[in-house]
Amino acid sequence: MRDIKKVFVAGSGTMGMSIAQAFADKLYDVTVYDISEASIEHGKKLLALNQEALIKSGKSTPEHSEEVTEKICFTVDINDAKDTDFVTESVVEKLEIKHDFWANLSRIVGEDVLLTTNTSGLSITAIAEAVKCPERFVGMHWFNPPHIIPLIEVINGDKTDDANAQAVYELAKALGKKPIRAKKDVPGFCANRVQFTVLRELLHLVEDDVVSFEDADNVMKYGLGLRYACLGPFEIADMGGIDTFRNISEYLFADLDDSKEGSPIFRTLVDEGRLGVKAGAGIYDYPGDKADMAIKERDEKYMKVCDAIL
Repeated sequence: MRDIKKVFVAGSGTMGMSIAQAFADKLYDVTVYDISEASIEHGKKLLALNQEALIKSGKSTPEHSEEVTEKICFTVDINDAKDTDFVTESVVEKLEIKHDFWANLSRIVGEDVLLTTNTSGLSITAIAEAVKCPERFVGMHWFNPPHIIPLIEVINGDKTDDANAQAVYELAKALGKKPIRAKKDVPGFCANRVQFTVLRELLHLVEDDVVSFEDADNVMKYGLGLRYACLGPFEIADMGGIDTFRNISEYLFADLDDSKEGSPIFRTLVDEGRLGVKAGAGIYDYPGDKADMAIKERDEKYMKVCDAIL
């Protein structure tokens, strides 16, 4: 394990603030950086809301919540990263913006400081093109909300030193997470490739009027989701019989959707401004305070599931 005490989190949005809390919960000293005071103020509100939810659910106490909050400081000066031991970045998912950030940040911190990006799909190798000493640059993909969801993907770029990737993996374990290693930098890494494979097939079934959106969601929530919360796909195959799964795969694989373009359903929704919870409408409607309630209910359910399986 690296001797990491001070953590620098770039981005005070939903992901960045939640990641900051995951570190502060283990009593690391955390500095959260963003480019404007308005963004910082929004991040502070997210911090307060998340801590309130944790206290309400019994996952934290007012005393520990206060300790976590005191471990986090905020800045709009990137030079405050100068004496940090570890950096994790959750800035806008655009390569040019990440390049600008890392070209600057990687020359401010010491050359032995571990650098990680929370990108959910951009190439680790491509981002690392702007990084000084790219062998210390590692993908560290958290899942929303990071302070609750256990999974973290640790991804090697083409120039990543494997010892540094392993150090990030061990750090994730020290945070109480359940990390996995993606040894190659492939688009979508592992989890998003699986997520979008499922999503593509369900979109196809909805478009073909086989099922409704509600029933497609219910297939996952009340069937497959329950299975996958307890067992992985290969464990399920062992339970069901490899011969049975082989027979099904030999006739079903050929009929599964293999579209190479994005979904027309998503294109229409975006054109209509129905972007999901953040816009008050997506596939479903979220009028009034229903958006905030949906997020709260999601987090409560996630915490209950984590209690059951961890």
